[in-house]
Amino acid sequence: MSILDALKGLAGGQGATSGNPTLDVIGGLIQKSGGVGGLVSTLQQGGLGGVVNSWVGTGANQSVSGAQLGQALQGTAAGQHVQEMAQKLGVDPSQVLGQLAQHLPGVVNHLTPDGQVPAGGGFNLGQLSGLASKLGL
Repeated sequence: MSILDALKGLAGGQGATSGNPTLDVIGGLIQKSGGVGGLVSTLQQGGLGGVVNSWVGTGANQSVSGAQLGQALQGTAAGQHVQEMAQKLGVDPSQVLGQLAQHLPGVVNHLTPDGQVPAGGGFNLGQLSGLASKLGL
């Protein structure tokens, strides 16, 4: 079983609401950050400003590594969420971060249409509908 399958299984057991358990895991990360704006801010403050700005902007998304995400999320509620997921799965947090690094740029890009972070901290997993097929999840 791959880490992605394990993440799907974990999210599926927690009352998945988006129709795609992997997106539910990512949605949990966004929710723990206080919404898309909170996650963007956390990552910017964690040293990933240029990378995250490319996800929000209308140009090509820059890639990020799991290690870079881990560093940026260290000491935050989102970082704690990653640690908790890894512990529940019985895997190293770097594996969870690696999966997030693959999919988070596309998710943030999708949730920031026209290069703008949505106003307010609210986040609804329904916002991720239709995203699974675009990201190959």
